[in-house]
Amino acid sequence: MELTPDRIVVVSNSSENPFAIDVAYAMGQHDDIADRISMKQFTNSEFCPRFISDENDFSNIGNTLEGKVVVIVSTSCHTKTRQELAMSNFVIARTAKENGAEHVVLVEPDLFYSAQDRGPHADLGETHFERDIKDIKKFDGQGFTAKLYAQLLKMSGVDRVLTIHNHSYSVQKIFNQVFEGLFHNIIPYEIYTHYLLNSNILNHGNQGEGLVFCAPDKGARDFVKEMFERSGLNKAKFIMLDKERTAERKVEITLHKESEHTFEGLENCSIVLFDDMVRTGGTVVKSCEFLQQLKPERMVFAVTHFYASDEGRERMASNALGEILTLNTLPTILNRDQQGRLRKKMVVLKVEKWIAQELCSILNVQHREEKNPYKIDMSSKNPRFKRKIWFSDQLNQLNDDADD
Repeated sequence: MELTPDRIVVVSNSSENPFAIDVAYAMGQHDDIADRISMKQFTNSEFCPRFISDENDFSNIGNTLEGKVVVIVSTSCHTKTRQELAMSNFVIARTAKENGAEHVVLVEPDLFYSAQDRGPHADLGETHFERDIKDIKKFDGQGFTAKLYAQLLKMSGVDRVLTIHNHSYSVQKIFNQVFEGLFHNIIPYEIYTHYLLNSNILNHGNQGEGLVFCAPDKGARDFVKEMFERSGLNKAKFIMLDKERTAERKVEITLHKESEHTFEGLENCSIVLFDDMVRTGGTVVKSCEFLQQLKPERMVFAVTHFYASDEGRERMASNALGEILTLNTLPTILNRDQQGRLRKKMVVLKVEKWIAQELCSILNVQHREEKNPYKIDMSSKNPRFKRKIWFSDQLNQLNDDADD
């Protein structure tokens, strides 16, 4: 049965989350999130949220969310640690269920605790490869926190989880098991494809002549291969690199023996290197330096989750890396201070409306589909779209705004 927007209640795990506010608005909730939930905190710092109800209604106590679907939008922020935000998720989910919520959804674009995706025993985490003693030893003395997080979310009352481009097969497997299939790992193929093909961030022929799609390792191959195929550019090339970790933060880069194309004939091309996340920037910079032997005309790094650490910003200021294309799954990346010296070469695609559309489709909520539901944030203030396409998209946006 199709849900109406009035049955959806969108909240966040922090009092003022612009990302959550934009998701709520895109889903048809025009009330401020602060008018839906009060982030009450006791003097001893314990969190006790309250869904706001009619103070004069004594006939519906404990059932104010009956028939409602509560969506908790959870993103990292400067004011709270991920541990604090995770605990807030648990408490809000339990509060929603205890007040009659029919279904609770966690929307966490960058899924917490995904880094710890295996444990110190062979049966703690499933992988595409057979875990040898060295892999198991890496987790000796640690906990399988991804599994714990999934179980605690479920126990708290979360029924469904939506995330973006999660990198770990093990995490996806455990969340699918815990949530009995109600786990959605959505991949931004169409967003990247539309921007790359309709902007001039890359330079290539109409059929992809002079364009190279690059996977930094075998783990990224399937994603980049799908991007390559969706582009429809049958004269573009697809290459895959290989990395060997020689120390804790040192890697050696080579062309992978299973790469679909070699370097032959790729001089002076435009290269787009894709990955799901970047933390310290060591591997991506090494990869871009390795690719410089092709003397590329343009070198673009496209990454879904951008952790702008001091170390990462310093490394990625390297001249080997031309521009950085990312999403705002970590909303702090929109902060110019957070971008640091990288701000001149950063393009951030804002995806709140895209998430809202995906969620409406999953929950069968009435909504109007928008073809390219993302917005562009650029420090360089250069729209970069090819004139005809850019004007067409702007006209469509104006028409949508007028209809609203």
